[in-house]
Amino acid sequence: MSETIKVLDEISEAIQNFDEKGVMEKVKKALDMKIDPSEIIENGIAKGLRIVGEKFDCGELFLVHLISAAEPAQKAVKELLKPALDKKAEHAKTLGRIVLGTVKGDIHNIGKNIVGAMLFAAGFEVIDLGEDVPAENFAKKAKEIGARIVGASSLLTTTRPGQREIVEALRKEGVRDQVKTIFGGAPCTPEWVRDIGGDAFAASAMEGVRVAKQLLGISVEG
Repeated sequence: MSETIKVLDEISEAIQNFDEKGVMEKVKKALDMKIDPSEIIENGIAKGLRIVGEKFDCGELFLVHLISAAEPAQKAVKELLKPALDKKAEHAKTLGRIVLGTVKGDIHNIGKNIVGAMLFAAGFEVIDLGEDVPAENFAKKAKEIGARIVGASSLLTTTRPGQREIVEALRKEGVRDQVKTIFGGAPCTPEWVRDIGGDAFAASAMEGVRVAKQLLGISVEG
C-alpha cells in the first residue's frame, strides 16, 4: 500500500471513529506530503462521511453519529483544506456553486450543516447563508454568484412555506430557469416539492449529494 493511500485511509477511518484530533492530524500529514487537497477531500473525508452516511441510511448508526462525523470533517475542511484550495483557486475546478441555508423563521442547522459538509466533500462550492434566511436572500445570492443550485431545509411545518417563497423569489430575480432547487427537512415531501414547483427532494445528506449531481448531469458514481 502506498503512503498516499495509507494516510487517506487513515483520514477516512478517523472520520468513521468520530476522532477529531485524528482527523486534523492526518489531514495535516497529508498536506505535508503534498497530496492534493481535492484528493484528501474525495478519498479521505468524503469516503469516511459516505460510509457513515450509508450506515445511517441502513439504521446501523443514528443522527448523533452523523453529527459526530460531520463536525471534524467540517473543521478540517474549514481550517486546513479550504485555505489550501484557495491557494490554487485559479486552477481548481468545482462541480458548481450551491447556495445553502435554512428557511426564514427556522433556526435549526444540524441537518443543513451535514448536507453542506457532504456537498463540499463531493466537490461542490458551498455558500452557506446560515439559518433564518429570507427567500429573497437565497435568490439574490444565487443570481450574484451564478449558483447552479439552491438548497433549503425546513424543520418546522410552520416554516415550510419558505421553500415555496424561494421558488417564487428565483422567478422574480429572473434566474429560475438557470437555478435548480433542492428542498428537505422533516415536513418536506416529494409531493410538496412538486406542488411548489421545486426541482428535487432530498431526505438525507447522502441523497442530497446524489440529487445535486443528477440535476447537473454529473455521474453519481463520481
